Amino acid sequence: MLLAATGGEHVLIPQPRPPRQPGQQAHAGSGPGGPAERVSRGHVPRAPTLQYSCQWRTLGSETTAEPPGCGIGHSYLELAPRETVGVDIDPRALAGQDRETHVADMRSLPFEAGRFAAVISIQSIEHVPNPELMLAEVARVLHPGGRAVIVTPNRLTFGRPDEIIDPYHYIEFDAHELHALCRHYFAPVQILGLQASARYQAIHDDERRELNRLLARDPLRLRRLVPRRARQRLYDRRLSSDRVEPRPGAQEIGPEDFRLESTRLDTSIDLFAVCDLG
Repeated sequence: MLLAATGGEHVLIPQPRPPRQPGQQAHAGSGPGGPAERVSRGHVPRAPTLQYSCQWRTLGSETTAEPPGCGIGHSYLELAPRETVGVDIDPRALAGQDRETHVADMRSLPFEAGRFAAVISIQSIEHVPNPELMLAEVARVLHPGGRAVIVTPNRLTFGRPDEIIDPYHYIEFDAHELHALCRHYFAPVQILGLQASARYQAIHDDERRELNRLLARDPLRLRRLVPRRARQRLYDRRLSSDRVEPRPGAQEIGPEDFRLESTRLDTSIDLFAVCDLG
C-alpha cells in the first residue's frame, strides 16, 4: 500500500543542533513526474515552495526539520539551513537525497520518543487510511513543547465536498474535522487557511467545471465500483497530460498568489493545522 509515496512530504525536525558548515548544505532532486508533484492544484509550479515558506513562519527560524513521508525532497532547499531528515515508505523516493533518510511507514516511525523539535507534513495525512495512527506517532516523536504543522487539502474546495475523487486519498477534511482529529493528540491546535489570488482561483474554478462535466456522465456514481488501482492509473494519465500542456496562466503563478489567514477557512484551498505538544 502506498502512503507517503503517493502524497506530498511528511517531515520530522530534530532538536536544534549546530548549523551545517559551508559545503554541507543538502540538495535534493525534485524532477518532474515524481509522486510529490501531485500536491499542487492546477498543476501550478512552486506550490510546495509556498507551503514550506508558510510552514516555517509557524515553526520559527531556529528549528531544525525532518520530513516523514518526504517524497522526492521538496523540503530540502526550502528548509535550509535547518537540518532535515526524510522519511518515506518508498525507497525510490529517497534515492539521491543528500541527508539522513529512512524508509518507513509514517504510522510506525523508527525514532525514539521525543527526538524532534518539529514535524512537517504536507499533503500526506489524506493518503493514510487511519490518520489517527500517524498523528499518534507524530506526537510520540516530538519533545515536550514541540510543534507539528499538518497541511492537507480543504475538503470543501478540493474535488467535491460530498465525495473523495482523488483515488490516492483515503480521507479528506474540512477545518472543523481536522481540528477535531488533531486536538486528540495536541493542545493547543490552530487551523489556518491558504487563500489564493483571483488568477489562481480562475484556474481552480476551470478545473472544477471540467470535473463536474466529467462526473455528470456518471450520475449513478458507478465509478465507486472501479478498483482503486485502476482509478489511480487513469488519474496519473490525466496528470501527465496536464504536465505536457499546462493550463493557461499556470506558469505565471507564484508565492505572491497565496496567503495564510485565520478566517474564511471554508473557502481556503488548503488547511494548515498548527499543533503544539504541551
